[in-house]
Amino acid sequence: MSKKNIEECVRETLDQYFQDLHGAEPHSLHDMVIRAVEKPMLDVVMRQAEGNQSKAAEWLGINRNTLRRKLVEHKLLKP
Repeated sequence: MSKKNIEECVRETLDQYFQDLHGAEPHSLHDMVIRAVEKPMLDVVMRQAEGNQSKAAEWLGINRNTLRRKLVEHKLLKP
């Protein structure tokens, strides 16, 4: 297992993102990062919870309805 934690990975990726912009200013950076992290997180947690939304919501510390809405938004669950 890698010794890097998630925070370090995000920091390195964002540093590289800014380098790749070559001085151009980013747009909607917060939304971009949240979407990039949220979908794989939801996917992994749902697999680990074996599809149990109540368990996944508890693990994530969010309401089950919020989890369901996010799963639909990310096309991880059909409406």
